[in-house]
Amino acid sequence: MADEKKTAKVPSAAYERELLRLQTELVKLQEWVRTEGARVVVVFEGRDAAGKGGTIKRVAEHLNPRVARIVALPKPTERERTQWYFQRYVEHLPAAGEIVLFDRSWYNRAGVERVMGFCTQEEHQLFLRQCPIFERMLVEEGVLLRKYWFSVSDAEQQKRFRRRLKDPTRRWKLSPMDLESITRWEAYSRAKDEMLVHTDIAEAPWFVVESDDKRRARLNMIAHLLSSMPYREVPPPVLQLPDRPPSTGYVRPPRDLQTYVPDHAASL
Repeated sequence: MADEKKTAKVPSAAYERELLRLQTELVKLQEWVRTEGARVVVVFEGRDAAGKGGTIKRVAEHLNPRVARIVALPKPTERERTQWYFQRYVEHLPAAGEIVLFDRSWYNRAGVERVMGFCTQEEHQLFLRQCPIFERMLVEEGVLLRKYWFSVSDAEQQKRFRRRLKDPTRRWKLSPMDLESITRWEAYSRAKDEMLVHTDIAEAPWFVVESDDKRRARLNMIAHLLSSMPYREVPPPVLQLPDRPPSTGYVRPPRDLQTYVPDHAASL
């Protein structure tokens, strides 16, 4: 009975209610980060279709994009390939009062690059040695670093891939690389296990999010993030709407002098 309760889908009404509560807390966290000059980095990793993007969307939904920004880097340019591996990620790290959400991160080298042969064995081993040092430097510098691995089963991943194939609004999410990951499931599993052995460090541990149930995964991840942050509610400034001043004789130009967007909604 306990297992059934654990795997039961979160009811829609309960999900929406709790999500809104957590998102309200995220706004409080944002204001604390801004006021205190804190620097927050949240790394989202996991297999393709594990639910990272949907969770990031819910985290950032009500936040100020000037404070919280999403970083989802494309494949490196030829110039970037000649740089120190971590270099292009360093330039996206937060300044004081900022939150950065990495939709995939430097851990590309431990996952897709390792499995697909986009890096050499030597480059991969160098990454595993340098990554803990890099992350310890971030933490020692005062960056609040949180790392989440979204874990999805092979059966659920397959279902999500099929839905993406059929849904024109999600079709763009499915790439040849995603399809290749189906045939390399065990290779990705071995790469993930090796990554955790080397990079699950006390200063920056990994937190695994079971994500077969997307609603549950989002609530659990956001709740954990909030519980791990030493934030407090910052009282908002007292604001009062001023009275509108009396008219000084302004007359709006005729509407026919401007081009308006057609009223598509009227045709519905």
